[in-house]
Amino acid sequence: MSTCPKQLCHKHLRFPILLSLRRGQASVSYAQSLVAAPETRLTALDNGLRVASEDTGHATCTVGLWISAGSRYESEKNNGAFHLSGTKKYPQAALEQQVESIGAHLSAYTSREHTAYYMKTLAKDLPKAVELLSDVVQSCSLNEAEIEQQRTVALRELQEVEGNLQEVCLDLLHATAYQGTPLGHSVLGPSSNARTLTRQDLVDYINSHYKAPRMVLAAAGGVNHEELVGLAKSHLSGVSFEYEGDAIPVLSPCRFTGSEIRVRDDDLPLAHIAIAVEGASAASPDVVPLMVANSIIGSYDLTHGGGKHLSSRLARLAVEKNLCHSFQAFHSSYSDTGLLGIYFVADKHHIEDMMHWSQNAWMNLCTTVTESDVARGKNAVKASLVGQLNGTTPICDDIGRHILNYGRRIPLAEWDARIDAVTPKMLRDVCSKYIYDKCPAVAAVGPIEQLPDYNRMRSAMYWLRF
Repeated sequence: MSTCPKQLCHKHLRFPILLSLRRGQASVSYAQSLVAAPETRLTALDNGLRVASEDTGHATCTVGLWISAGSRYESEKNNGAFHLSGTKKYPQAALEQQVESIGAHLSAYTSREHTAYYMKTLAKDLPKAVELLSDVVQSCSLNEAEIEQQRTVALRELQEVEGNLQEVCLDLLHATAYQGTPLGHSVLGPSSNARTLTRQDLVDYINSHYKAPRMVLAAAGGVNHEELVGLAKSHLSGVSFEYEGDAIPVLSPCRFTGSEIRVRDDDLPLAHIAIAVEGASAASPDVVPLMVANSIIGSYDLTHGGGKHLSSRLARLAVEKNLCHSFQAFHSSYSDTGLLGIYFVADKHHIEDMMHWSQNAWMNLCTTVTESDVARGKNAVKASLVGQLNGTTPICDDIGRHILNYGRRIPLAEWDARIDAVTPKMLRDVCSKYIYDKCPAVAAVGPIEQLPDYNRMRSAMYWLRF
């Protein structure tokens, strides 16, 4: 949606971040715009359900329910149960009709620790959206016809994921890094479970996890917080906060194991490889230095152009030495652990070289990172944090995940201060803590004959420092 400069000036309190980035706007600094960002308000209902919102003044809004439930809470028997749920009040077709009648979009996702149901709609239709969302989480459909329909959908999603080799590779990485623990489960679960999960499996899963203290009703856009709290009381105050017996879901400890998994297929054109060490948990103070470290390594894709003038040293090497088709540094954070890694796609003749320079990039973070490297990384992280909150849906998702992870929404100004506090010495110390002389987890798919022996990759975590 385009907005004229005059309108922007009148709404500077509503859109402080956009204002500060507008060309020619010198009166409001980046730091001032962060401080002036809209407040995230938080209220808890009597049953423990939390309501959080940010009023940005948009004509639209996104509202959703974020739940502490995901594949990490599932057993091998019910892994994938999330994908077989629906609603009683509105069968699938009727629910879709209700959503479309107000011009809204209903979406859902599950991750290893979170599940979310959310809708984007006009701000005036917030009451209807909350009503529909409350029905989704309180009245799960458990008749056989609905289950069979969702079973077909789940199997189709599994087929799609199996064709996405990046998803396959990162799932395999979790499977080997957290082998023998629930965090090693895939989010969608195995196809065998999609075919065999029973009605009772779903009843048990829903009764165990869909409890008020594990839920956050989050909203962003043209949202009045008091109205949202009132809607939550009307539609969600009946969500149970009690558990039967000792059925309270508790995250079992997850053990990281340095290991590898290889799926060789010489018929594939490219190799997909991920290497990772155990990273920091979501609430760890080490997360911010690791975010800066990953920004220094950066990412690269040959379809995006660039060359020897790219800021990332690994990206420049990728271009000059034709090391890979793409790579990206990542850090997947969970409540008590994380995966700090590099994922790359390369042809079979350059796997060994790309692995060498990827590990070399890690060692450089531990030893030779400079002030200019850190300054560049910090700017990249700040730009990413602001840039990803470019609409009501990503803001709403940020609110929901923050409340579940931290118990509050961390303001951008606080993130900014924590990023500014990172020094080259701090970054070197934190990276050494997680990377130097650690056993990595490695997952590889495709024509991977040239992938080095695991012990060589393990020893490189020590020797490349010298």
